[in-house]
Amino acid sequence: MSRLAIVGGGIGGLTAALLLSRQGQEVVLYERAPQVGGRVAFEEKGPYRIDQGPTIVLLPEMLLGILEEGGLPAGSLELLHCDPLCRIHFKSGRVLTKYADIQEQAAEIDRNYPGEGAGFIRFMKEMSELYPRGKASFLERGFRRKRDFFSPGNLSLMARLRAYKSLRSAVGQYFKSEELKDAFSLQSLYIGGAPFRTPGIYTMLPYAEHAFGIWMLKGGYGRLPQIIERELVRRGVQIHTDTEVEALTVSGGRCRGVVIQGEAIPYDAVLYNGDFPHLEGLLGGASEGTGRSGNSRFKPSSGCLLIYAGAARRWPDSQVHQFFLPESLNDNLRELFDHGKLSHSPSYYVFNPAVLDEHAAPPGESVLYFLIPVPADPDLDWAGLAGPLADRVLADAEARGFPGLRGSITWRKLRTPADAQEDGLFGGGSFGIAPVLGQSGVFRPQPKPYLLHGLYAAGASVHPGGGVPIVMQGARLAVHEMMKEMSIHE
Repeated sequence: MSRLAIVGGGIGGLTAALLLSRQGQEVVLYERAPQVGGRVAFEEKGPYRIDQGPTIVLLPEMLLGILEEGGLPAGSLELLHCDPLCRIHFKSGRVLTKYADIQEQAAEIDRNYPGEGAGFIRFMKEMSELYPRGKASFLERGFRRKRDFFSPGNLSLMARLRAYKSLRSAVGQYFKSEELKDAFSLQSLYIGGAPFRTPGIYTMLPYAEHAFGIWMLKGGYGRLPQIIERELVRRGVQIHTDTEVEALTVSGGRCRGVVIQGEAIPYDAVLYNGDFPHLEGLLGGASEGTGRSGNSRFKPSSGCLLIYAGAARRWPDSQVHQFFLPESLNDNLRELFDHGKLSHSPSYYVFNPAVLDEHAAPPGESVLYFLIPVPADPDLDWAGLAGPLADRVLADAEARGFPGLRGSITWRKLRTPADAQEDGLFGGGSFGIAPVLGQSGVFRPQPKPYLLHGLYAAGASVHPGGGVPIVMQGARLAVHEMMKEMSIHE
């Protein structure tokens, strides 16, 4: 049995602890915050509780499969299927509802955009052949060497997935309408990327919505870390909250442990689950010459202005997940990603869990979550900018889908990129480093990020990327690398 440290109790760290403890390893987890969970947490006020970060559950089989591999008892959590999947409100007045059933979705597209349903059918057919290969080639393996990534098979697959194009251009092969191109590329915003910058390989995201569904966790995504933590405590895993790791000890080409309050504590291996660009600060230059340095060059994902609200009414005709788009989503996002500006008429997402889970809010009331993509610039004057932007978004939402919204709000709280940076999120971005071509696949930090023995990484900034199930998959890759390397060196 080995003695292993996990630095950071986000979903990646918790998943790694679950998998390692299941294999009989002695695991000690350190988290600097008062509670585990990282981005996956709750905002609470009186009778109201709503997810602070992620809300959309994609790839449920991946999520549940990894928890099962980690030995979490069956039935520990309940996923609720959202069907309709979501609703997209365009400034033109058109409203596109997304459905799980492919034929129903094609008919809905044809009702709004005559003749375009066939493009959706073609998209799903082609992607049904490519997705399993893409999942196996890019999501379920790490890349220690560039030649592993640039194999002939992978290059052929990347060409078929149009990795050389942007996501928006890739879906543009299937649709003529600009609105449909928006509807099938805005998924890059789930991981903090612009549709016109995110590589076409991410067409796997809009495909996965229809192939595997959009879900929500009953009680909120914030319950997931609580459920895992309870199981870890039951197994005897030590979890130290309010405990900051000040440095990692390195000697002889190996990570030897952690430093806490000036004391060096030895471990056989360390898995880092903070936001990856901060790792070099803990190594104190020990990563130089190990093959992957220069983290200052990383580009953060987009930031978010988040509005959490309690409201003294419900909207029964609403959907759990809704997107409200401006006149031109492309122009709006170029303001954000190319020029670092706040848009006067932004796009935004609304989460309304009481539509599907009546116990998500007090009887007859709602909890709502508004996510507005904004520049990942923690130094902007958010104290002066956030309130007016939130007011504009709430007024727009009231006019387009939530009648009586502003007058019914009984609680409101804002979260800005400055808050995100204070919580340790790199550059104030909400989704790790940006999913651009130069930070994807082999170009992203790997689960074994350096040539140092005994050091591994997991999290939204680490391959294969952001999104809760994908981060869990990254933790799984890191654990497999750790176990393989430790068996060789024992």
